[in-house]
Amino acid sequence: MSQYPKWKKNRTSYMKQGTGWAIIAITVLILLFIGIGILTGAKTTYRLYSDTIQEWTTKLEGSAFLYLFEMENRSFKDAHPEGNRIPGLGTLSFQLLTSLTPNDPRSLLGREIPGLSSYNSQIIIAGEGTDYSTLPIESEPPMIVDERGEVGDVEEEKEEKEDKDQTEEKPLGEEDIYIFHTHNTESFYPHLPDKSTAYDGKVNITLVGERLGESLEEKGIGTIVDKTDIASLLNEKGMKHYQSYDAMRPVVEEAISQNDGLKYFFDLHRDSISREHTTTTINGKEYARFAFVIGAEHPKYEQNLKFASELHQRLEDKYPGISRGVITKKGAGVDGVYNQDLHPNAIVIEFGGVNNHLDELYRSADIMAEVFSEYYFEDEKVNSES
Repeated sequence: MSQYPKWKKNRTSYMKQGTGWAIIAITVLILLFIGIGILTGAKTTYRLYSDTIQEWTTKLEGSAFLYLFEMENRSFKDAHPEGNRIPGLGTLSFQLLTSLTPNDPRSLLGREIPGLSSYNSQIIIAGEGTDYSTLPIESEPPMIVDERGEVGDVEEEKEEKEDKDQTEEKPLGEEDIYIFHTHNTESFYPHLPDKSTAYDGKVNITLVGERLGESLEEKGIGTIVDKTDIASLLNEKGMKHYQSYDAMRPVVEEAISQNDGLKYFFDLHRDSISREHTTTTINGKEYARFAFVIGAEHPKYEQNLKFASELHQRLEDKYPGISRGVITKKGAGVDGVYNQDLHPNAIVIEFGGVNNHLDELYRSADIMAEVFSEYYFEDEKVNSES
């Protein structure tokens, strides 16, 4: 009989604990419903929109997004920089609260040292030889653009087509690809008698766009190659070189409105970095290398980033060293959007550099068409089955 009060006391204690947990659970549920009600019932001025979330996520280190891609495609596991590990909760919280990235002094010094803010790119996937000293850079704005360049001797050979019957899979005339050139006069020194400028009205990046379009058509992929002279358009409207993307935007918007089937948008540029970083040798032949640039200043840029990362991975799997990697850009001194907000499959591709020859660029255009066509037809098959 002496143990009965003790048992009664323990039972009372358990009941109190259970009641406490029940109260906590009910309180959490009430707060959850209140929170949902606030988010869905508040005036539009106070709702949490995707641009708010995007503002938070842009404070995170870009390579962290690779872990999200890895959830869908395990091949991205090999894309992590050597020694890189998933950021811890403490690191992520620190980046969100301070906008500072550990081990990257640019996030602090870039606000204080003039000129350092121009190095506001983030290497998402680093290709061979790619670091912050070999990032894609643009030439100085052209003073005068005329037609002085000469194409000269260019090898017109085409790479062997691995799948001859693919041209029957997509009827020509149904355009899915839109190729354009925001800096259409970007040229190449080997074709310019006067090396005082890297721009030309005749021999320029648009020739590479034409070659890529031809190669895609031969693969059975309908392609539009835009030939808008943005340099002349800027002059007509009294706009500056840095406003090129603003001038190009209505052109792309019109193309989208007139062609409902467009699914991919390639804005072709050429880099200004030295030849050693923009050229690689494959099977004894020299090729211009690619670099993918994504603007990180619009709410859905992760979709563009995913597409560019997939292309990079496929290129590297088949032609190691051909891609310099995937870079995001945002902040002062850069456009930060590059009209990629118009479509999730819009990307900027740096084709080689100012010291590459057209035959090297043409070979690379054929490789891009080959690798992209494999991706394209796989994607078409998946969509048709779903």
